Amino acid sequence: MAQKILVVDDAAFMRMMLKDILTKGGYEVVGEAADGVEALTKYQELKPDLVTLDITMPNKDGIAALKDIKAFDPSALCVMCSAMGQQSMVIEAIQAGAKDFIVKPFQADRVIESIRKVLG
Repeated sequence: MAQKILVVDDAAFMRMMLKDILTKGGYEVVGEAADGVEALTKYQELKPDLVTLDITMPNKDGIAALKDIKAFDPSALCVMCSAMGQQSMVIEAIQAGAKDFIVKPFQADRVIESIRKVLG
């Protein structure tokens, strides 16, 4: 059975790209969220195996959402997505419990490699 992934990004285009890469990589995208508030709700509802979280989003950013998800489920697996030049935020995300990070623009092989590594 395909492992389930929740994709969180405020840009619909980015969600679509990531969904395409993950689906082609053999994963099932069970849901999408456009901000950190929606991310927690969807996580609780869908119980995915992994979450990809954009760092910069409206209402609640990816790091705050990561902390909320980890508070709800300490074993949650999260991979952060960030644009170039957000290194300090990436470090903060890793300290908050993110398992890895993927840099935008997405490179399909790097995305799949990261997801495989995190899911084991």
